Amino acid sequence: MKKLIAFALFLSLGLSFSYAQEKVTPKMDKAAEAAPAELAAPGPQMTFESTEVDYGLILEDSDPFRYFKFTNTGDEPLVIKHAKGSCGCTVPTYPKEPILPGEAAEIKVRYATNRIGPFTKTITLTTNEAADTKVLRIKGKVEKKAAEPEAIPSAEPSILGGGGGF
Repeated sequence: MKKLIAFALFLSLGLSFSYAQEKVTPKMDKAAEAAPAELAAPGPQMTFESTEVDYGLILEDSDPFRYFKFTNTGDEPLVIKHAKGSCGCTVPTYPKEPILPGEAAEIKVRYATNRIGPFTKTITLTTNEAADTKVLRIKGKVEKKAAEPEAIPSAEPSILGGGGGF
């Protein structure tokens, strides 16, 4: 009987101590909180700095190129199979070789800046990711260049005629 009472006492004390323990979850510092986003996703994963580029207000025939920078945050090589602009005025250039995990690359987009007015265009990428397409956007407004003034006649006398008397 004493053994049974002693066993029950130890059992109840053991259970009460185990429930009295506070569950402690380790606190993460700022770097550790950011770490899960940096962990490699299964398969290739294309992570962009931005999926939209705003040309802003630009003049006709100005710099037509903009860049979309990205990193393969997955654990397998990323392959861009194809990139297509929404119209002929938007031409993407992309890396043809595989982008290894952790590597960064860029997609160069050329917009025909000779087209006056506002624009919003898309670039559709076909890749080997689980969601095999990504859509990038460019936007902006092209304004007509100011007309160049006509040539101003020279005040110097001409060899062909008029003016300076030889």
